[in-house]
Amino acid sequence: MTKPVTLAAIAGAHGVAGEVRLKLFGEGVATLSRHKSFNDGALTLVKIREDGKGGAIARLAECSSRADAEKLRGTVLAVSRDALPPLGEGEYYHADLLDLPVVTDAGNLVGRVVAIENFGATDIIEIAREPVPEKGAKTFMVPMTPAAVMEWDQDRLVIAEAFAED
Repeated sequence: MTKPVTLAAIAGAHGVAGEVRLKLFGEGVATLSRHKSFNDGALTLVKIREDGKGGAIARLAECSSRADAEKLRGTVLAVSRDALPPLGEGEYYHADLLDLPVVTDAGNLVGRVVAIENFGATDIIEIAREPVPEKGAKTFMVPMTPAAVMEWDQDRLVIAEAFAED
């Protein structure tokens, strides 16, 4: 698990002094502020604050004007997996699950993890079917619960056969 983990993305400029608006993918400003360097040292966080809308406003050392901030629109802020806190039993980082092959408990390959969403109750795993069917749903979702997702590791995610059926 050595791929970088994206914690935020620059949504655009904020004001005229080079601040940027951030879309957060982690657990808020406190989580992001633990890191000072992103993208292998290419971006350095100087200051960050909540924007009151679920995002953040940040000042980066490499950004001193609105034009600089606009050029960074769409840039992700990523850290190495090693920079993140260790996980407890049953915990995972979304980045660790993305693109994993998905098999059923009967051993049938059903697809790959393409997204993890959370609409309030629990994480929901979105799986793209492989091969892509000519008709019907190309993706399906399963809740990240023990009844649906039986196990996962760095090589695969195993779901109950009943959740893979059309």
